Amino acid sequence: MGKTLLDPLRSAFRNAAPPVPYALRGPRWGGLGQSATPAGQEAQMRAQGQNGTLYAIVDRIITSYSQVTWHLYRSAPSGKKEDRVEVTQHAALDLFNKPNEFMLGPAFDEATQQHEELTGEQWWVISKVPGVSWPLELWPVRPDRMRPVAHPTKYLTGYEYVGPSGETVPLRLDEVIFQRRPNPLDPYRGLGPVQTILTDLDSSRFGREWNRQFFVNNAEPGGLLQVDRRLDDDEFDELRERWNEQHRGTTAAGRVAIIENGIEWVDRKYTQRDMQFVELNSQSREVIREAFGFPKPALGATDDVNRANALAADDFFARWLIVPRLNRKRAVWNHRILPMYGTAGAGLEFDYDSPISGDEEAETTALVNRSQAVQFLVQAGAYGPEVLEAVGLPAMSFGAPDADPDRALLVDLVKGAPTLAPMILPMLGFDIPEQWRSGVPGGPQARAGLPAGEVEDALRWVAVSEHDDDVCGPCADNDGALYKNRAEAYKDYPGGAGYIHCIGAQYGNKCRCRVVKRGKEDT
Repeated sequence: MGKTLLDPLRSAFRNAAPPVPYALRGPRWGGLGQSATPAGQEAQMRAQGQNGTLYAIVDRIITSYSQVTWHLYRSAPSGKKEDRVEVTQHAALDLFNKPNEFMLGPAFDEATQQHEELTGEQWWVISKVPGVSWPLELWPVRPDRMRPVAHPTKYLTGYEYVGPSGETVPLRLDEVIFQRRPNPLDPYRGLGPVQTILTDLDSSRFGREWNRQFFVNNAEPGGLLQVDRRLDDDEFDELRERWNEQHRGTTAAGRVAIIENGIEWVDRKYTQRDMQFVELNSQSREVIREAFGFPKPALGATDDVNRANALAADDFFARWLIVPRLNRKRAVWNHRILPMYGTAGAGLEFDYDSPISGDEEAETTALVNRSQAVQFLVQAGAYGPEVLEAVGLPAMSFGAPDADPDRALLVDLVKGAPTLAPMILPMLGFDIPEQWRSGVPGGPQARAGLPAGEVEDALRWVAVSEHDDDVCGPCADNDGALYKNRAEAYKDYPGGAGYIHCIGAQYGNKCRCRVVKRGKEDT
């Protein structure tokens, strides 16, 4: 984006206080002004190791996110992506590919994005040489160890990192990159999908623990032993030991119990079927998928999946789960990291190859439709190369290799009306063959009686130069020159612009001349 007249004003007030207070004031405000760390962030990160569905979803997202190909470009003055020039050597590119000595780019991306999926936050700590703005290394840190240092009037003055041993490390604003999903109640912290489903995750975990304990030691007994009298301590201990020895644990499952001395078995009537573990697990999977907006086929489910909705799921996954995350990462690198390199980072931008795969069937149909449109327009008399450009197809040669499209059109016209050849050939700039100069009705007479203006009207391209004091002699001399077709015009003006004999272009200046198609008003 180019500079505007408001940029100096914005810079002058960039660090001004926010228009409204964001932090607490008065006695409740702590001396260092830390924003509280959200409770349960450690539990949110541990949840991935306790639920298979959550692990699969997070792993699929961060793996796909980290495998996308990135490039560093020098921005084009035109602002078009296709005009950018790729940069293959730069300090920012080295940092991108290897953020620190112990992590490559994909590993760093997976670690930071994993934090965001589980807690709604990801934090990068930047290592710098004192007095130098260039970043040397990037390190991912756990969200539960970071504290924004909020301020009642300045909004934010820095950050604090709490180490594993409780030590506190103060960090400046330019030493931390903080990305978060918006939290409606806390402008300093993030909110992730796991926080919205903690109860469901706990229910699923408790159900699995109950099921495990049932097989390990019957923590919830399936029944009671009822006696008609009070047992003394020795009788109670003997009964318990004998019962545990014969019926406790998975190896003793299904044994027949022999009960004596008036002891009666009372069934508690609670079975695993009554607990509905299957239904609970199924519901838990649905809740987790809905929280992430994750398509079912992307988890490998095949019970109700066909090719059509599998392809649609892949497109949905890339379009709505991966691309938004890539866009946020691109914004951080382009607007936070690259400016740290000063003039060495000016005019550069990171961008990625889109992970969205095209619909092959739809692309094939579109290609067929464009091809048919080209055929129809060419048969109607339109100029072939311009038709290709109009319908969005790449340039290609018409007819035989190196053939002139206008000559091919002329041949078709002459074949259809041979008697018109003596008129058509001169109008399009061709010499009449000697054998046609006599014996052809109307030949010499038609050529002799043809107005000179009509010959010029048949030349369909014209050279245009700028009419000012900066135009060079060759460009001014060739202004208004006519060409019979685009191929001939582009020989003098490659690509349609820039005269090959321009004196200014020989000294590194851009030639302003061009060739254009003549309209009816020009002829």
